[in-house]
This record gives sequence, C-alpha cells and structure tokens, in this order.
Amino acid sequence: MIYFSHLPLEKEILEALEQLKINYVFQSIFEADGKTIFAREALMRPEEMTVTELIDKYMKEDKLHVLEVATFFGAMQEYQMRSYTEKISLNSFPSECFTLAEQKAFIDYFGDMRGKGIIEILGAPYISEEASNAKKKATFRENLMVAVDDYGTGLNIDKSVISRYNPKIIKLDRELISGIDKDPAKQEHVKSLVLDFHKLDILVGVEGVETKEEFNYLVGLGVDLFQGYYLERPA
Repeated sequence: MIYFSHLPLEKEILEALEQLKINYVFQSIFEADGKTIFAREALMRPEEMTVTELIDKYMKEDKLHVLEVATFFGAMQEYQMRSYTEKISLNSFPSECFTLAEQKAFIDYFGDMRGKGIIEILGAPYISEEASNAKKKATFRENLMVAVDDYGTGLNIDKSVISRYNPKIIKLDRELISGIDKDPAKQEHVKSLVLDFHKLDILVGVEGVETKEEFNYLVGLGVDLFQGYYLERPA
C-alpha cells in the first residue's frame, strides 16, 4: 500500500491522503514494433473498492483533488521503487490541477521530470477551464507531454480537445478500434483520424488492443502507440 505521511505537503491534504488505501500498477505503452516501451501508464488500484466506485465516492464528496494528488505522488513513489526509466503517464482529471505549493512539493521531492512525464487527461467527470489553462501553462513550463485519454467518448469526444489542451498524444478509445480488422466503417474512421492528427504532429495511440489482428491492422494504418492485453496486462 502507498503511504503519504512523509511527503512535503500541507497538513490538510496529508490527512485526506492518509484515508486512502491504494496501490498502483503499470501498463506499458508500446511503439509500433510491439516491443519498445514508449511509456508506462500508472493505474490506481484501491484495496476496498473499484476505481470507479472510489471516483464516484470522492466526486460526491467534492474531493477529487485528493485523488489527483494521490495519483501523482503515489504513482511516482511506485515508479521510482520499481526503478523504471521510461516516460511515466499519469492520469489527471479535467476538473483538477495542482496548487503552486503542490507543484513545488512534487518537484522538490521527485526531482526534475522534464521530458519524462506525460499528463493524461481523462474524459470525465467534468471540465474546469481554470484547470485546463493551468495545466497548459504548467506542462509547457515543465516540458511535459499532454495526452488525451479515451478520445471519441465522454468529454474527449471531438477535436475541440486540441485547442483546449494542446496535446502531443491522442489515445483513441477502445470502442473505435475493437474488431477494426473486420469493420470497414471503423477502418475508414480511424484512418481519417490518424491522418488528421499526424498533420498536426500529434502522436496517435490506441487502447484496448486485444488481438493480433487488431494490432497488425492498426500498425498498417500508421498508429504510433499501443496498449492492451494483447501486448501486456497491467502489473
């Protein structure tokens, strides 16, 4: 279980973090050869409920900021304990961002993350323009990449996310690619998205790749990054 009491954070947030019983696992994001690891995505694993249940609980209690801080500080502890060297992708709520004090505490504790961090914007639960603007400024200042998660669903449903976040990576939702090797409509849609995003120098990733056939077809379309049980399960 991840512990937080030793972190250089303010008393109020530390007390809230200590109520959490969570661990983190990682799933690799592969390049198109299916072997080279581009980054490792941190995934929260609560001990007493599912991730969805935990998010719902904290959203009702207006405490999503606690989970935002927990993800960044908790996942980084696990990442460093595992001695990983690849980029780390950290999930971030579109409604939340660090305070200046939390930004400083993160840098002071974990060191310079320039060029190694990816902030992955989730497609729920709601958008805060203030948080969006703060993330754009912070990621530019710290040379961090922004990724849009689950593109095509939820809040990340269309290309308005490009102006909102200025992402370097867009990850297509599994619904867009599931069974794509047998679905002409999905083939044309994803081909169009790949071409459009590449014109903007945005890397295209896919999530939920579960078969060799899906993987091979998507490689042929020019997709850049791959995640899914076909390549690796979270561990």
